[in-house]
Amino acid sequence: MRVGYWTKPDSDDIEMTLLPIGAGDAGRFGVTGAGAIAALATRGGEELTRQCPLLAGTLTQLAEALAAQRVDAPTSLLSIDHLSETERSLLDDILGEGEVSGIVALPDRRVAQVQESVLAGLWRVRIEGDADGPARDYLEIGSIPAIVSRAAQDFPAPDIEITAPPAGAMNVQPVLAEIRERMAAHQIGQPSHVINFTLLPMNEADMDHLAATLGNGAIQLWSRGYGSCRVLATGARYVWSVQFLNAMDAPILDTIEIGDVPAAVRAADEDFQDSAERLGEIIEAYFR
Repeated sequence: MRVGYWTKPDSDDIEMTLLPIGAGDAGRFGVTGAGAIAALATRGGEELTRQCPLLAGTLTQLAEALAAQRVDAPTSLLSIDHLSETERSLLDDILGEGEVSGIVALPDRRVAQVQESVLAGLWRVRIEGDADGPARDYLEIGSIPAIVSRAAQDFPAPDIEITAPPAGAMNVQPVLAEIRERMAAHQIGQPSHVINFTLLPMNEADMDHLAATLGNGAIQLWSRGYGSCRVLATGARYVWSVQFLNAMDAPILDTIEIGDVPAAVRAADEDFQDSAERLGEIIEAYFR
């Protein structure tokens, strides 16, 4: 997918590749919950406290924030700049790599990477640095990182232009009219409206015209939960391409969602509570 920058309409799009956070860190990420426990089990509580004096406090902050978090509340951010390299390495082991990852193209042409940890609702966010701004690396607790929600609201076009359909098109015009109507009616926090192409006859001419009309957005998200799911923002506000894929990466459910960031990549209230309990158990077992 080619990602556009709406604040610079005369600039060229740039090709972006979806990589998990930490891909260049010699595989530090990718540790599962079981792997994190194995890493902790090799060290005693006294050794962990001595080598990582600030980490236990950071983990306690995270557990408390997870327990208090709700889907409809603002996200909570926590810097990890105060941690030593040893502490950050162990934190990487504890967080691991969860189900959802993705990238966001920023207006200044930098790219933000987001990676959910094995503790659902706890995210690692990294923003690449350049001459105009330093790199950022922080933790965030919420249903989806705020940088994703902001990108979904700030830059996409508030309307779409419905032009004449190409030769051979069947159903794209009423679909575009439905999308346009739902875009205008949607309010943040309302349920999404779903158009299921698996059940709707749409030929190649329809799909090409639909894609050309909606354009490309600044967000790519990928979920590896109970089956793979690809979520791409379009260039139209509130409009998302959501595809559930089989083992061969072929779509088995192909939809357009008109609404907020799709639920397929968002944490739920029960996720925060479960993650708080799991992190509390880790703290109790290995840091006390």
